[in-house]
Amino acid sequence: MPSDTSPEAAAIQQEIFRRMTPASRLRLALEMSESMRNVALAGLRSRRPDLSAADLSRELMRIMYAFVVRS
Repeated sequence: MPSDTSPEAAAIQQEIFRRMTPASRLRLALEMSESMRNVALAGLRSRRPDLSAADLSRELMRIMYAFVVRS
């Protein structure tokens, strides 16, 4: 259980997830992943305004996957 979630809230969230179809859970996971990628990219863009869009994408991949992406 997350440390910032009450047991009651965690139980409700778990029940909501349990009632979702596998396709719905997958869609939610993909949407959350995309949202976090966008947040990370925005943070990187604010720290490195000198980078092009392609360079920002490569830098994000390098950070996320801990390797250098070659162009």
